[in-house]
Amino acid sequence: MNFATPAAIFASSFIIALSGALMPGPLLAVTVRDTTRRGFIAAPLLVLGHGILELALLTLLLLGLAEWLKGEAATTFIALAGSAALLWMGIGMVREVRSLRFETSAGAAIPGDAQGLWRPVADGILASVSNPYWSLWWATIGLGYLVLSSGQGAVGVASFFAGHILADAAWFLFVGMTVSMGRGRFSDRVYRGIVGVCAGFLFLFALSFGAFGVNKLFRLL
Repeated sequence: MNFATPAAIFASSFIIALSGALMPGPLLAVTVRDTTRRGFIAAPLLVLGHGILELALLTLLLLGLAEWLKGEAATTFIALAGSAALLWMGIGMVREVRSLRFETSAGAAIPGDAQGLWRPVADGILASVSNPYWSLWWATIGLGYLVLSSGQGAVGVASFFAGHILADAAWFLFVGMTVSMGRGRFSDRVYRGIVGVCAGFLFLFALSFGAFGVNKLFRLL
């Protein structure tokens, strides 16, 4: 995988972020719950909260770790850690894919009032930060992508974040629409197929990260 262009960074960032978003977690559960209560409008508001949190984290990483990220040893470690995390995530997806179900069962809808529209934004932030996997992702895969994309300057970082947040938006807006329109339009078989394809991409990216890290490691030795 060539990470030397903003387009490649965007595409690979989108696929990896989509792979993570597809797996059941707190944000998926909250999306189903809030969409059922408030209607489809809750989905983009939840994504907004998630995006605010991730933009804040990205800003902190750039401000606090900019000098540290320039080191060859740090780049090597982050690439190898990201490769291991991607491999672990891909293996986990393969193991779980046969038993995954696209659960969207919930109660009756309760229209949301204008004053309560910021509640889903807060829910999006809380659901994301309460997920240990989210912290692990950013400490390994996310940080590794930040190192690689920063080689293209501001355009590279922007491409990384755009691909990442658009993948989250695409999935959770789709979930919100599916819940609003009815469960039968998206089968478990289709869901498992998408997760399986994403698992395959994760193995590919794990090899790419690993090769990048090993190459850096040999240069240090």
